[in-house]
Amino acid sequence: MRVLIPLDVRSGNGKAVNAAAARPWPNGTAFCLLHVLVPATPPMVVPRLFEISKKTILERLEQVAGPLRKAGWKVRTEVREGSPARAINSFAKEWAADLVMVGSHERSQLACRFLGGTAQSVMRHAPCSVEIVRAERSRGIMDFTAGGKRRILVATDGSELSIAALKSVARRPWPRGSKLKVVSVPEFILAKEAPYLEEGEIQELGDLGAASLEDAKQCIAMAREVLSGSSLEITTEVPEYEERPYQAILCEAEKWGADLIVLGSHGRSGFDRFVMGSVSEAVALHAKCSVEIIREPRPST
Repeated sequence: MRVLIPLDVRSGNGKAVNAAAARPWPNGTAFCLLHVLVPATPPMVVPRLFEISKKTILERLEQVAGPLRKAGWKVRTEVREGSPARAINSFAKEWAADLVMVGSHERSQLACRFLGGTAQSVMRHAPCSVEIVRAERSRGIMDFTAGGKRRILVATDGSELSIAALKSVARRPWPRGSKLKVVSVPEFILAKEAPYLEEGEIQELGDLGAASLEDAKQCIAMAREVLSGSSLEITTEVPEYEERPYQAILCEAEKWGADLIVLGSHGRSGFDRFVMGSVSEAVALHAKCSVEIIREPRPST
């Protein structure tokens, strides 16, 4: 597994590195710490200045890499020049990364609910899975080397990428005692959102809601089949909220005390690959814990 961690060493924010170092990973996992230098305006007239800056930043990256190296992982450091989001996504493709871990950099109550532009762009356009790393509630980054348990919430809609998310979680070496909760949220259509409908049309919406509930139950049954044999302590639920799916997922994560939410990058139709406001993006934007968005693996070349 290849994990790319982009960071700005000048900010002193090593949240994603600390989270990665404290977590168990499959044998052979390799990490790359990437810093992107934004070109000066006006452009540097002395090319040597870039090389000097690069050398200094590489030295700082080596220091930041300390926790990962101490944990026994192979770590590479890189410095690129350009637009941060584009450079990160480009390098992720070049290096064939499986996961990009991005710190969320919350500094205020308002900022806690929205990601920075770079993180949001990486989340939307990275060629691989992306995790938005947040401190785990009041506990900070959990020390998994000390046997810390973890609570993982997976939201599934039965799509291929939801199944991929379940399989991804199931095959990781979580600490003993970690818990996994799988939820499938019915997409209830509320009559109050369409007050102009006739009585018969409202009844039809009710029928659609019932069908959605049954579909969610089938998604849970499928999830149990996929997870059979997992060493995780597993619970499942079809939560019935009169809210949008992403709001229901956030409520479940908060109520259950999730440390990590994992979900596929889009639903069955794939429509939200191209528009703002997909369930996965909305959850990542508003969650109080870390969120990992599983993306379809690149075809082998």
